[in-house]
Amino acid sequence: MFKPTIKILIVDDFAIMRKILKKTLNDLGYANTLEASNGQEAYQILAEKIKTNEPIEFIILDWNMPVMSGIELLKKCRSEEAFKKLPIMFVTAEGEESQIMEAVNMGVTEYIVKPFTIETLKEKLENVFKKQISLQT
Repeated sequence: MFKPTIKILIVDDFAIMRKILKKTLNDLGYANTLEASNGQEAYQILAEKIKTNEPIEFIILDWNMPVMSGIELLKKCRSEEAFKKLPIMFVTAEGEESQIMEAVNMGVTEYIVKPFTIETLKEKLENVFKKQISLQT
């Protein structure tokens, strides 16, 4: 699994969902989390953390948000060298096959449809970790 100090950015326009994700991650041993309420705010955090040499190491992302959607943030990240390989996992209510395929084609690392269980989140985190390890070898 990921090291417990991994920096995770939770991006969702609903504060309650951010709290649920934060608590679930904390229960799994990951307490180093930041939050953003939309893609634009998330991108500003990503850019700021790169400048201060404290890069975000993983993003959990909702699809539908005001200002900048999750898919727009994914596209932006995948188009920039600094964020091309950053693991990004959608946790969203969007479960249409066409949307999942769009995200996969854009380079999303993993995808969870809400509602989810702690077991599902743990399993998907393990999948992300395995994918990251295979990218490094």
